Amino acid sequence: MNFKTDKLLHGGDYNPEQWLNRPDILEQDINMLEESGCNVVTLGVFSWSTLEPEEGNFQFGWLEEIIENLYRKGISTILATPSGARPKWMADKYPEVLRVDDTRRRMLFGERHNHCYTSPVYREKTAMINRKLAEKLGSHPGVILWHISNEYGGECHCPLCQSAFRKWLKERYGTIENLNDQWCTTFWSHTYQNFEQIESPSLIGERNLHALNLDWKRFVTYQTADFIRHEVQALRDGGSSLPVTANLMYYYQGLDYFKIAKELDIVSWDTYPTWHKEEVIETAYDNGMCHDLMRSLKRKPFFQMESCPTSTNWQSVSKLKKPGVLFAQSMQAVAHGGEGALYFQVRQSRGASEKFHGAVIDHYGGNDTRVFREVCKTGDAMKRLSQLAGSTVRSKAAIVYDWDSQWAMEDSQGPRNKGLHYLEAVQKFYRGFRQQGLNVDLVDMDCEIDSYEILALPMVYMFKAGFAQKVRTFVKNGGVLVTTYWSGIADDTDRCFLKGTPHDLMDVLGIRSTEIDGLYDWEENQMVPTEGNELGLTRSYTCRYLCDLVEMRGSRALMTYGSDFYKGYSALTVNDYGKGSAWYVAADGEQSFYEDFIKALLKHCSISGAVGCDIPRGLEITTREKEGVRYYLYQNFGTEPVRIPIPEADVECIYGDMEKELPVYELVVLKQKI
Repeated sequence: MNFKTDKLLHGGDYNPEQWLNRPDILEQDINMLEESGCNVVTLGVFSWSTLEPEEGNFQFGWLEEIIENLYRKGISTILATPSGARPKWMADKYPEVLRVDDTRRRMLFGERHNHCYTSPVYREKTAMINRKLAEKLGSHPGVILWHISNEYGGECHCPLCQSAFRKWLKERYGTIENLNDQWCTTFWSHTYQNFEQIESPSLIGERNLHALNLDWKRFVTYQTADFIRHEVQALRDGGSSLPVTANLMYYYQGLDYFKIAKELDIVSWDTYPTWHKEEVIETAYDNGMCHDLMRSLKRKPFFQMESCPTSTNWQSVSKLKKPGVLFAQSMQAVAHGGEGALYFQVRQSRGASEKFHGAVIDHYGGNDTRVFREVCKTGDAMKRLSQLAGSTVRSKAAIVYDWDSQWAMEDSQGPRNKGLHYLEAVQKFYRGFRQQGLNVDLVDMDCEIDSYEILALPMVYMFKAGFAQKVRTFVKNGGVLVTTYWSGIADDTDRCFLKGTPHDLMDVLGIRSTEIDGLYDWEENQMVPTEGNELGLTRSYTCRYLCDLVEMRGSRALMTYGSDFYKGYSALTVNDYGKGSAWYVAADGEQSFYEDFIKALLKHCSISGAVGCDIPRGLEITTREKEGVRYYLYQNFGTEPVRIPIPEADVECIYGDMEKELPVYELVVLKQKI
């Protein structure tokens, strides 16, 4: 089911149940939302105790009244299911709904997401309230979308979950003999006689059987996805056909989001960058890559469900967003293919956990605050750029980012048990591509890759069945492949491949990995260019953390190591295969290496970015397309105003001024007919 809107969404998470005894505040909130250009709010997140204060006593009148009042002002509602936090009466009467931790202790009532997704009671109670919400409010013209729960995460180790895990394993492996073989359980004499003997990983039990750890994480994703299906089905049973979303989180490692996204009609996520902790452009690249990951989960438009208008209350330092950053962050979501940007929260809570978390309306409550004025500016921009709604981002470049592979790699005990720097390795490629004006998708091993011109495999430790053949075909048909150290090491049960790595790509890459050196944090080596190399690289670069020693099997060396016993070994290679080329980066080079290498590589392979020329540092350029139109979105995350490079085409400026220097944190949008 597709989610379509003719406007960019602008608004936030609204919790009016905290103010039901203050009708004056509720009226003021709606007026200020209208003034700020907010056109949507999320309602009902964590509202269960107000919606059902006692078992079976449903109180929806207050919610219906607020939805209606918002609708009269032209403000739509994204209506949440309240399953993110259960009420006290439920925990007291049905303790099975509370989670059990890995040491087998049942948790007390409290916090959020302290509930078991397997519990029949919890499923019954969520189905009942979801169905009643759908029956009562699912057809209201002001409700445009369902928000399922909130930030799904965590795991439960109760007897119900143990039983469900064993059932899942039996369906996956068929026989205990097959499981023992795939898991390599004969090591340390851990062979199982039957599925009933298997328990989830525990700090007081088994935690070094890597395939068990990996399959437990897969099961947690499976069970969470199943619970999402259960929630959605209850809405359908209540007669609602509205599309659904769930707010995902920043590179969250507890769930495989490619699988979770299959249960959703549109992806949304909650973004809380630590602006001003480092160079703003570095934070912008990090945040932008996560936007692109969320967009890539379904290869469809997404939106930013939550962001803080000013400072959070939970980060180690609650840093204010400097003037212009709220606007820049919101518009970055749009630039990267988002259908809008929402905030947490609309009105600042007066007490409890998030009373000092930033909000559109603070405790003072006036419309003359710096933050409120910036929200108004953002709302105006969203309205002026409404034609961007429904447009898509088309990418020439893709980077493999796979949850299974990362889980396995970080649990594998070697070659570095502290600091594999996987996410940084992905980000180095991403920044290299983005600095050349390329849109970038992030894909997992199950995604189709044949539509891309260049594909990067940074530290893809695990090769799932069929993945190497997919990559081989990509290169054979003319694609450009860039693979790195610590790739193609193990299969999808974390068993090491035999007969050489990168598995089934040695001939494509023209190399074999023989050994890998883990460097201490204080150690470094050098990547030295070979004379007359085909990319014209002339600089030497520092490399750290991991250095792969490769045997050359037909490839050509462009760089070699500068020191240690492997001085002179190849550090960057290329091999021709079919109509394409395969490049191998053997070491974790510094960021400037990736910038120079990718720039030279794209030129060598005739892969052009958005504007086909050098882009000033700090400037992000992204393109969106629809119905014969291409949009160019320029954002300045640098430290000084910059001149924007204009594409060699007839363009119309629809936001900002393309003739003047682009100020820091500001935006220019150009439109081109194609």
